[in-house]
Amino acid sequence: MAPVKTYIFFGLNAARILSIVSLLLVFASSIFVMVNDIEAVNSYESAKQSNTTSVDLVNCDYIENSTVPNQLGGVFWAIVNRLLIIFQVIILIMSEVGWPMSLFDRFFPVLGSNFGLGALGIFQGFMGAAVLSQHVDDFTFVAAFFLFVVGCLNMLLGLIFRESVKEKRSVTSWRDGSKDVLPSHLPRAANLNRSETCTSAQSYASTTVCDEKRDMSEFGAARGRAGYGFGRQGEKAAGMRGFLISKPLETLPRYAARPTSAPSTSSRSSTPQPHFNSSNTAI
Repeated sequence: MAPVKTYIFFGLNAARILSIVSLLLVFASSIFVMVNDIEAVNSYESAKQSNTTSVDLVNCDYIENSTVPNQLGGVFWAIVNRLLIIFQVIILIMSEVGWPMSLFDRFFPVLGSNFGLGALGIFQGFMGAAVLSQHVDDFTFVAAFFLFVVGCLNMLLGLIFRESVKEKRSVTSWRDGSKDVLPSHLPRAANLNRSETCTSAQSYASTTVCDEKRDMSEFGAARGRAGYGFGRQGEKAAGMRGFLISKPLETLPRYAARPTSAPSTSSRSSTPQPHFNSSNTAI
């Protein structure tokens, strides 16, 4: 049975494919509606100039067979609306494909790699609702409704997986993770050797930790206060625990010359007495 990570990977990528397909359908339907609106406006203007348009059609809120409102600048804003939808669809498709992700991370981080699918779903819901709020043909209606449903799905996935969703569905991270997986089965002898090694390592580590804790408790470091140091207090504490600190013997290094016996310079040493020769005529 495959691990849960595999099902999550394929499920998230299936949602990504549905998102891209819905965006492509809205892209195509927006171009189709824009062409139909332009043709309907041209027909309306030509009929208006030839005075063949009835009064009812002139007073209608929308131009016949189009989504263009019959008001000042209605054609301009209808075309701008379709162009903005097409531009948003292109941006969202690039975000779903993941190219260029560095551009989104720097200038539009809500669609970058550090954010989830919540913002993407909100944008898709806005576009679907904007198209569905008008009277459109069947193809445009189905594409917009499909986009709105996929947007709700992306918002739900964003709430569940949050910012880790793009990493979980990434193909490159999936390949890197599959390369790093080690074999889960080992021979019996290898298992025994590994268990013995782990047991010996754990026993050695536990013994070392216990010795360190005991030494620290003896000298007061484990009780949250400073030790006795190397002075008189430390020597006294060590003596009470049976440790004997001896003064190191004074010695010289091997390369030093040995001291030689120097002649005594004491004032009591025997010195020859001076002899004076006296004259026979001395007084």
